[in-house]
Amino acid sequence: MRNTTCASVLLITVAFSVTTYAADGTLAAARDLYVSASYDDALTMLSGLSNGTPALEERQSIDLYRTLCLFALGRGSDADRVIDAMLTREPLYHASNEELSPRVRTAFESARKRILPGVIQKTYADAKNAFDKENFAVASAGFADVLKSMADSDIASLVAAPPLSDIRTLATSFRDLSTKLIPPPPAPKELAKPVRPVKPFYTAEDRDVMLPTVVQQKVPRYPAAVTRPINGVLEFVIDETGAVLAPTMAVSIDPTYDQMVVSSAKRWTYQPAMLDGKPVKFMKRLTISVATAPVQ
Repeated sequence: MRNTTCASVLLITVAFSVTTYAADGTLAAARDLYVSASYDDALTMLSGLSNGTPALEERQSIDLYRTLCLFALGRGSDADRVIDAMLTREPLYHASNEELSPRVRTAFESARKRILPGVIQKTYADAKNAFDKENFAVASAGFADVLKSMADSDIASLVAAPPLSDIRTLATSFRDLSTKLIPPPPAPKELAKPVRPVKPFYTAEDRDVMLPTVVQQKVPRYPAAVTRPINGVLEFVIDETGAVLAPTMAVSIDPTYDQMVVSSAKRWTYQPAMLDGKPVKFMKRLTISVATAPVQ
């Protein structure tokens, strides 16, 4: 009686566990069902998970456990179809050997031998088409994928013989050539410096302007005797070439001498004022001093 009661409790516990997993509906729960040899329940849960939109890595894990359950239930043909779908989706997929029995490993190896040659030939054709269209970056990546697929140990014997051996030779050459033909990336654009508005002319009060320098500035001698010092002010604009424009005596010395200074100033030359590396007009005020002659 006691043994019957214990057995009933055990059955109830197992049933409760399976029901909990089914409600959970996660890959971890399905894995636990597989480990507990509840293969049909695990398949039901895995089928529900695969009907969603799992990411690639999760989709592959779901199908791996579907494969393991199907083999455990003796449904080898169904398992082979799931393996084919996994490798079509991701040709270089490899599950951890710790998860696979020798029988399952053999099934994956056989599937790769069936599927990878066709994938390789299609990938090569797509890469060659991109090369012919001078899309060298896409072509280079495609030929590299071809060579990466050919490195799979499960198809080593197939790669050693035509047509794959010929494709490997061509893919190697076209990959190297495509890589050389990829145009260099454009140089990064320098951020344009903000351009400040240019004034009609600048003065000594504009601190960010490099002042003009004298090339030729000869002031005429005062034509008469001087009994006391006299100062005048000549105003003029130095243009972008260094020439003098519109000289005017802002503070007069005398009309005759003023005219002499103005006429002379029109022939003066300068290195122009500079703003941000470019010449600009500059208004200059020049003090003209007439001194008394020294006593002999």
